[in-house]
Amino acid sequence: MDISVGHITPVVALIAGILILIAPRLLAYIVAIYLIVTGLIGLNGIYHFVN
Repeated sequence: MDISVGHITPVVALIAGILILIAPRLLAYIVAIYLIVTGLIGLNGIYHFVN
C-alpha cells in the first residue's frame, strides 16, 4: 500500500478538527503547523528535497 499526500491530508485534518473541538486555544497553532507542513510537502513535490 502506497501512502501519499492524498491519504495523509484528510487524517491530519480530522485530528486537527478534534483537537480544536477539545481545546479551541490550539486553533492558531494547529493552523500554523498545518500550513507549514502542507507548504513543505508542496515544495518537496516541486524541488524534490527528500526522495
